[in-house]
Amino acid sequence: MEQRWALITGASAGLGVEFARLAAAEGWSLVLAARRRSEMEALAATLPVTCVVIDIDLSQPRSGDVLWEMANEGRQIDLLINNAGLGAHGPFGTGETDEREDTSIAVNVVAYTDLLQRAVADFRQRGIKGQVLNVASLAGYMPGPGMAVYHATKAYALSLSDAVHSEAKRDGITVTALCPGATRTEFFDAAEVKRTWLMTLSTMGDAASVARAGWDGLRAGRRRVVPGIMNKFSMIFARLLPSAVMTPLVGRLLAKNL
Repeated sequence: MEQRWALITGASAGLGVEFARLAAAEGWSLVLAARRRSEMEALAATLPVTCVVIDIDLSQPRSGDVLWEMANEGRQIDLLINNAGLGAHGPFGTGETDEREDTSIAVNVVAYTDLLQRAVADFRQRGIKGQVLNVASLAGYMPGPGMAVYHATKAYALSLSDAVHSEAKRDGITVTALCPGATRTEFFDAAEVKRTWLMTLSTMGDAASVARAGWDGLRAGRRRVVPGIMNKFSMIFARLLPSAVMTPLVGRLLAKNL
């Protein structure tokens, strides 16, 4: 059987780990990419497939292009899981979160776009039915006062995924956007979102279940996946409610309660 290779970013924790386990269970050889090498090496040791570990900071200039080149050295990537992402919680324009917001844009927009662009171009050139899973967010459906940049980057991710899916499907290439709500991963610790009404009032999703929904949608070639009944309702409300109502409501949910 011909060896199939998948590239997974953000593979040191959370959804990235779960995607690696799902891909390995179907026999995919893996290129795991993130900043923390030791965590990825520990994960690779538990998987019954060939794994290549690349430690890389996707906030650095041209890191998406560099990663694609490294991932394809001596192999060919047929599936990309564009999972790496960052967020920051705090008021916009006060200087409190400027540096992390800049980093979020570099990872969530620039590297994200570069990897998608390189993958689709490569799949077309090789004439294969390659697949991409872009991890977006329910946040992409609504503005987020208190996490303005993060929500904006995820709105970008949704728009980009939809457009490229429409363009690329004529070549047999699919781009699937996964839009989870709050999920039990390290993201919420790093983004300092835990002490908000959103975290107090919502039930966080399980990373394994969210990853399974995304993986199944990816393999089926779906355009978008919104896992969970409550997240589907939230998505519908976000579409139906006027922005003048939805935006301050989200702002209240993202306000600190401690």
